[in-house]
Amino acid sequence: MTIYAIGDIQGCYADLQNLLSKINFSATNDTLWFAGDLVNRGPNSLETLRFIKSLGNSAITVLGNHDLHALAVRAGIKKDKKGSLSSLLSAPDADELFDWLRNQPLIHYDVTSNFTLVHAGIPAEWDLKSALNYGDELHKVLSDDSYVDFLEHMYGDIPNLWSEQLLSWDRLRYICNAFTRMRFCYDNGQLNFSEKNSPEYVTNNSNEALIPWFELENRKTQSDKIIFGHWSNLGLRIEQNIFALDTGCLWGKQLTALKIDNKLEYYQVNCPKNSH
Repeated sequence: MTIYAIGDIQGCYADLQNLLSKINFSATNDTLWFAGDLVNRGPNSLETLRFIKSLGNSAITVLGNHDLHALAVRAGIKKDKKGSLSSLLSAPDADELFDWLRNQPLIHYDVTSNFTLVHAGIPAEWDLKSALNYGDELHKVLSDDSYVDFLEHMYGDIPNLWSEQLLSWDRLRYICNAFTRMRFCYDNGQLNFSEKNSPEYVTNNSNEALIPWFELENRKTQSDKIIFGHWSNLGLRIEQNIFALDTGCLWGKQLTALKIDNKLEYYQVNCPKNSH
Protein backbone atom coordinates (compact mmCIF):
# COMPACT_ATOMS: atom_id res chain seq x y z
CA MET A 1 0.00 0.00 0.00
CA THR A 2 1.33 3.42 -1.00
CA ILE A 3 0.83 6.58 1.05
CA TYR A 4 0.51 9.97 -0.62
CA ALA A 5 0.55 13.11 1.53
CA ILE A 6 -1.28 16.08 0.00
CA GLY A 7 -1.04 19.78 0.81
CA ASP A 8 -3.81 22.31 1.48
CA ILE A 9 -6.84 21.92 -0.81
CA GLN A 10 -9.21 24.59 0.57
CA GLY A 11 -12.17 23.50 -1.52
CA CYS A 12 -10.27 23.20 -4.82
CA TYR A 13 -11.97 19.92 -5.68
CA ALA A 14 -11.19 19.84 -9.42
CA ASP A 15 -7.49 20.33 -8.74
CA LEU A 16 -7.55 17.49 -6.21
CA GLN A 17 -9.13 15.17 -8.77
CA ASN A 18 -6.53 16.17 -11.35
CA LEU A 19 -3.77 15.33 -8.88
CA LEU A 20 -5.31 11.97 -8.01
CA SER A 21 -5.51 11.14 -11.70
CA LYS A 22 -1.85 12.03 -12.10
CA ILE A 23 -0.78 9.63 -9.34
CA ASN A 24 -3.26 6.94 -10.49
CA PHE A 25 -4.79 6.86 -7.03
CA SER A 26 -6.54 3.63 -6.06
CA ALA A 27 -8.72 3.68 -2.95
CA THR A 28 -8.16 -0.07 -2.69
CA ASN A 29 -4.36 0.05 -2.78
CA ASP A 30 -3.40 3.56 -1.63
CA THR A 31 -3.90 5.84 1.36
CA LEU A 32 -4.13 9.62 1.19
CA TRP A 33 -2.89 11.86 3.98
CA PHE A 34 -4.32 15.37 3.98
CA ALA A 35 -2.43 18.13 5.78
CA GLY A 36 -5.60 20.00 6.74
CA ASP A 37 -7.47 23.02 5.35
CA LEU A 38 -9.75 20.83 3.30
CA VAL A 39 -12.33 23.63 3.01
CA ASN A 40 -12.93 27.40 2.79
CA ARG A 41 -12.03 30.07 0.24
CA GLY A 42 -12.00 27.72 -2.76
CA PRO A 43 -15.07 27.01 -4.93
CA ASN A 44 -16.04 23.47 -3.90
CA SER A 45 -15.77 22.87 -0.16
CA LEU A 46 -18.86 20.66 -0.14
CA GLU A 47 -17.64 18.33 -2.89
CA THR A 48 -14.18 18.18 -1.33
CA LEU A 49 -15.45 17.21 2.10
CA ARG A 50 -17.92 14.66 0.76
CA PHE A 51 -15.24 13.01 -1.33
CA ILE A 52 -12.61 12.77 1.40
CA LYS A 53 -15.17 11.48 3.90
CA SER A 54 -16.31 8.87 1.35
CA LEU A 55 -12.78 7.45 1.19
CA GLY A 56 -13.16 5.99 4.68
CA ASN A 57 -10.00 4.28 5.85
CA SER A 58 -8.23 5.19 2.61
CA ALA A 59 -7.90 8.79 3.83
CA ILE A 60 -6.36 10.33 6.92
CA THR A 61 -6.66 14.04 7.58
CA VAL A 62 -5.59 16.43 10.29
CA LEU A 63 -7.48 19.60 11.09
CA GLY A 64 -6.32 22.96 9.79
CA ASN A 65 -7.29 26.46 10.86
CA HIS A 66 -9.76 26.82 7.99
CA ASP A 67 -11.47 23.56 8.95
CA LEU A 68 -11.86 24.82 12.52
CA HIS A 69 -13.13 28.15 11.21
CA ALA A 70 -15.76 26.30 9.18
CA LEU A 71 -16.88 24.55 12.37
CA ALA A 72 -17.16 27.93 14.09
CA VAL A 73 -19.23 29.30 11.20
CA ARG A 74 -21.50 26.27 11.38
CA ALA A 75 -21.94 26.88 15.13
CA GLY A 76 -22.91 30.52 14.52
CA ILE A 77 -19.79 31.91 16.19
CA LYS A 78 -18.34 33.40 13.00
CA LYS A 79 -19.86 34.51 9.69
CA ASP A 80 -19.11 33.11 6.24
CA LYS A 81 -18.20 36.59 5.01
CA LYS A 82 -17.19 35.64 1.47
CA GLY A 83 -19.75 32.89 1.00
CA SER A 84 -17.32 30.13 0.07
CA LEU A 85 -18.90 27.78 2.62
CA SER A 86 -22.52 28.47 1.62
CA SER A 87 -23.15 25.23 -0.28
CA LEU A 88 -21.57 23.20 2.51
CA LEU A 89 -23.56 24.97 5.22
CA SER A 90 -26.87 24.42 3.42
CA ALA A 91 -26.21 20.85 2.26
CA PRO A 92 -28.71 18.17 3.39
CA ASP A 93 -25.83 16.15 4.82
CA ALA A 94 -24.15 19.14 6.51
CA ASP A 95 -24.62 17.79 10.04
CA GLU A 96 -23.00 14.51 9.10
CA LEU A 97 -20.12 16.23 7.31
CA PHE A 98 -19.37 18.67 10.12
CA ASP A 99 -19.57 15.91 12.74
CA TRP A 100 -17.07 13.90 10.72
CA LEU A 101 -14.81 16.95 10.36
CA ARG A 102 -14.66 17.80 14.07
CA ASN A 103 -13.76 14.21 14.89
CA GLN A 104 -10.54 14.35 12.85
CA PRO A 105 -7.24 14.57 14.78
CA LEU A 106 -4.79 17.45 15.11
CA ILE A 107 -1.78 15.18 14.58
CA HIS A 108 -1.20 11.77 13.04
CA TYR A 109 1.83 9.54 13.55
CA ASP A 110 2.43 6.43 11.47
CA VAL A 111 4.68 3.95 13.22
CA THR A 112 5.43 1.98 10.04
CA SER A 113 6.77 4.87 7.96
CA ASN A 114 7.86 6.92 11.00
CA PHE A 115 6.24 10.04 9.52
CA THR A 116 4.17 12.59 11.45
CA LEU A 117 1.44 14.71 9.86
CA VAL A 118 0.26 18.09 11.19
CA HIS A 119 -1.23 21.19 9.60
CA ALA A 120 1.15 23.95 10.71
CA GLY A 121 3.87 22.56 12.96
CA ILE A 122 5.01 21.37 16.39
CA PRO A 123 6.40 23.76 19.03
CA ALA A 124 10.08 23.42 19.87
CA GLU A 125 9.31 22.57 23.50
CA TRP A 126 7.35 19.42 22.63
CA ASP A 127 8.84 16.06 21.80
CA LEU A 128 6.76 13.77 19.60
CA LYS A 129 5.18 11.90 22.50
CA SER A 130 4.11 15.17 24.11
CA ALA A 131 2.75 16.48 20.80
CA LEU A 132 0.65 13.35 20.38
CA ASN A 133 -0.68 13.72 23.93
CA TYR A 134 -1.56 17.40 23.49
CA GLY A 135 -3.19 16.68 20.15
CA ASP A 136 -5.27 13.98 21.77
CA GLU A 137 -6.22 16.39 24.56
CA LEU A 138 -7.77 18.84 22.08
CA HIS A 139 -9.18 16.07 19.90
CA LYS A 140 -11.21 14.78 22.85
CA VAL A 141 -12.65 18.26 23.43
CA LEU A 142 -13.64 18.66 19.77
CA SER A 143 -15.16 15.17 19.70
CA ASP A 144 -17.28 15.88 22.77
CA ASP A 145 -20.88 17.10 22.57
CA SER A 146 -19.80 20.34 24.27
CA TYR A 147 -17.24 21.17 21.54
CA VAL A 148 -18.92 24.52 20.79
CA ASP A 149 -17.69 25.79 24.16
CA PHE A 150 -14.14 25.47 22.88
CA LEU A 151 -14.93 27.08 19.53
CA GLU A 152 -16.26 30.13 21.39
CA HIS A 153 -12.87 30.48 23.13
CA MET A 154 -10.68 29.38 20.21
CA TYR A 155 -9.88 32.74 18.62
CA GLY A 156 -6.95 34.80 19.84
CA ASP A 157 -3.14 34.92 19.75
CA ILE A 158 -2.52 34.68 23.50
CA PRO A 159 -0.92 32.74 25.08
CA ASN A 160 1.87 32.54 22.51
CA LEU A 161 4.47 30.79 24.67
CA TRP A 162 4.06 27.26 25.98
CA SER A 163 3.96 26.39 29.65
CA GLU A 164 2.80 23.12 31.18
CA GLN A 165 1.06 25.30 33.76
CA LEU A 166 -1.39 26.68 31.18
CA LEU A 167 -4.95 25.75 32.08
CA SER A 168 -8.44 25.64 30.61
CA TRP A 169 -9.14 27.66 27.46
CA ASP A 170 -5.68 29.24 27.43
CA ARG A 171 -4.07 25.82 27.30
CA LEU A 172 -6.39 24.53 24.57
CA ARG A 173 -6.06 27.74 22.53
CA TYR A 174 -2.27 27.46 22.56
CA ILE A 175 -2.40 23.80 21.53
CA CYS A 176 -4.82 24.65 18.73
CA ASN A 177 -2.80 27.63 17.47
CA ALA A 178 0.45 25.67 17.55
CA PHE A 179 -0.92 22.80 15.48
CA THR A 180 -2.93 24.91 13.03
CA ARG A 181 -1.56 28.48 12.78
CA MET A 182 2.13 28.87 13.57
CA ARG A 183 4.84 29.70 11.06
CA PHE A 184 7.51 31.85 12.71
CA CYS A 185 8.84 31.94 16.27
CA TYR A 186 11.24 34.08 18.25
CA ASP A 187 14.36 32.41 19.60
CA ASN A 188 12.66 31.76 22.96
CA GLY A 189 9.93 29.74 21.23
CA GLN A 190 7.29 32.47 21.40
CA LEU A 191 4.94 32.17 18.43
CA ASN A 192 4.41 34.96 15.90
CA PHE A 193 1.07 34.80 14.08
CA SER A 194 1.24 37.95 11.96
CA GLU A 195 4.09 37.19 9.54
CA LYS A 196 3.09 35.02 6.58
CA ASN A 197 5.85 35.67 4.05
CA SER A 198 8.67 33.30 3.16
CA PRO A 199 11.72 33.00 5.43
CA GLU A 200 13.86 34.51 2.68
CA TYR A 201 11.59 37.56 2.39
CA VAL A 202 11.57 38.06 6.16
CA THR A 203 15.36 37.80 6.36
CA ASN A 204 15.73 40.56 3.78
CA ASN A 205 12.85 42.84 4.76
CA SER A 206 11.94 42.48 8.43
CA ASN A 207 13.56 44.07 11.47
CA GLU A 208 12.20 41.31 13.71
CA ALA A 209 14.37 38.32 14.58
CA LEU A 210 11.91 35.71 13.38
CA ILE A 211 12.81 32.06 12.89
CA PRO A 212 10.76 29.40 11.06
CA TRP A 213 9.43 27.03 13.71
CA PHE A 214 11.37 24.12 12.22
CA GLU A 215 14.72 25.95 12.40
CA LEU A 216 14.77 26.58 16.15
CA GLU A 217 18.01 25.07 17.46
CA ASN A 218 16.44 23.53 20.56
CA ARG A 219 13.48 21.91 18.76
CA LYS A 220 12.86 18.52 20.33
CA THR A 221 11.46 16.95 17.16
CA GLN A 222 14.52 17.56 14.96
CA SER A 223 14.99 13.83 14.42
CA ASP A 224 11.31 13.26 13.56
CA LYS A 225 10.01 13.35 9.98
CA ILE A 226 7.23 15.95 9.90
CA ILE A 227 4.83 16.68 7.04
CA PHE A 228 2.88 19.94 7.19
CA GLY A 229 1.01 22.48 5.06
CA HIS A 230 -0.42 25.89 5.99
CA TRP A 231 2.45 28.05 4.72
CA SER A 232 1.90 28.72 1.01
CA ASN A 233 4.66 31.33 0.84
CA LEU A 234 7.13 28.73 2.07
CA GLY A 235 6.21 26.48 -0.84
CA LEU A 236 7.53 22.98 -1.38
CA ARG A 237 10.39 22.34 0.99
CA ILE A 238 11.93 18.93 1.61
CA GLU A 239 14.98 19.08 3.86
CA GLN A 240 16.28 17.75 7.18
CA ASN A 241 13.15 15.75 8.11
CA ILE A 242 10.86 18.65 7.13
CA PHE A 243 8.30 18.19 4.35
CA ALA A 244 6.31 21.35 3.58
CA LEU A 245 3.51 20.67 1.09
CA ASP A 246 1.32 23.80 0.85
CA THR A 247 2.24 24.97 -2.63
CA GLY A 248 -0.50 27.57 -3.05
CA CYS A 249 -3.16 25.71 -5.02
CA LEU A 250 -5.77 28.25 -3.92
CA TRP A 251 -3.61 31.10 -5.21
CA GLY A 252 -3.11 29.73 -8.72
CA LYS A 253 0.09 27.80 -8.08
CA GLN A 254 0.29 24.01 -7.55
CA LEU A 255 -1.27 21.19 -5.56
CA THR A 256 1.35 18.72 -4.36
CA ALA A 257 1.37 15.05 -3.37
CA LEU A 258 4.38 13.45 -1.69
CA LYS A 259 4.77 9.70 -2.19
CA ILE A 260 5.99 8.20 1.06
CA ASP A 261 8.09 5.22 0.12
CA ASN A 262 11.69 4.06 0.32
CA LYS A 263 12.36 6.66 -2.36
CA LEU A 264 10.39 9.86 -1.79
CA GLU A 265 8.83 11.39 -4.89
CA TYR A 266 6.52 14.34 -5.32
CA TYR A 267 3.87 15.05 -7.93
CA GLN A 268 2.23 18.36 -8.79
CA VAL A 269 -0.59 19.78 -10.88
CA ASN A 270 -0.99 23.41 -11.84
CA CYS A 271 -4.07 25.13 -10.44
CA PRO A 272 -6.14 28.03 -11.76
CA LYS A 273 -6.56 30.84 -9.25
CA ASN A 274 -9.52 29.89 -7.06
CA SER A 275 -9.24 32.37 -4.20
CA HIS A 276 -12.12 34.40 -2.85
